[in-house]
Amino acid sequence: MSGPDLPDMLPGMLPRLWAFALRICGDRHDAEDLVQRACVRGLERAHQLRPDTSALSWMFSIVHSIWVTEIRARSVRNRSSMEWNDALVETVADPAQCTPEEYAIHNQIVSAVERLPEAQRLVILLVAVEGLTYSEAAAVLDVPIGTVMSRLSRARQTIGAMFGDKASAPRKAAGLRKDSLS
Repeated sequence: MSGPDLPDMLPGMLPRLWAFALRICGDRHDAEDLVQRACVRGLERAHQLRPDTSALSWMFSIVHSIWVTEIRARSVRNRSSMEWNDALVETVADPAQCTPEEYAIHNQIVSAVERLPEAQRLVILLVAVEGLTYSEAAAVLDVPIGTVMSRLSRARQTIGAMFGDKASAPRKAAGLRKDSLS
């Protein structure tokens, strides 16, 4: 995998990049702008993509980097808004029709994830939702792998505490079991 392959691979990555962008920024228009900016930056810097690096992880890293820069800029302008959009659940396609009980559990899980601190939420999204390995998530976030593991552990503990004694059923429904994330 190298930089010259990126233009051919990028169309196949767009749905995952857009879904990730939507999850981290919570707004469709911001997500579209974020993905567009990331694609432009990725294509401009395709020569920097190393053969031993996953192109998808590299693009996730670019999306995250641009978003962090945007958050800082918004903060400076004192207009930062990172609220989760309740309509987000309806934008994610569900290949299997959910029962009302499953739908309620999914909503509870989304609500629990949205209440996590930003750093923990990003790790959960990258590892549990996007399926990245710990090392890939560490590369995307530009942090040590131990930091990813620590944030993921704290996120699991926080979500478990939110669900109290019922923690095992919602975690399994969300694919958040400890053994499935390693």
